[in-house]
Amino acid sequence: MTARTSIEISAPDAHALVTDGKAVVVDVREAWEWDSGHAAGAKHIPLYGLGARLKELPRDRTILCICASGGRSLGAAEYLRSEGFDARSIVGGTSTWVLHRLPVEA
Repeated sequence: MTARTSIEISAPDAHALVTDGKAVVVDVREAWEWDSGHAAGAKHIPLYGLGARLKELPRDRTILCICASGGRSLGAAEYLRSEGFDARSIVGGTSTWVLHRLPVEA
């Protein structure tokens, strides 16, 4: 899947930004989803706790939000942008990340 809006980014493009040190992945899924596998190196902050944990996020890199399919991560990216972060949502979420055979951890 490719990005449909400027707030969205494809999984391969997101991975390239992370590899270049320009971005971090924040997985906003629930703990049981995270435990089933997640993008390698991602930080886990469930959506419901995002507001309380903003201080854990870098302001000098892009925050790439990811969920299962892209819905929750889009909302998370919009929220983070409203808080002054450079944030984007990975289109298709973890399922697309896996489809592209990008690194995953369990």
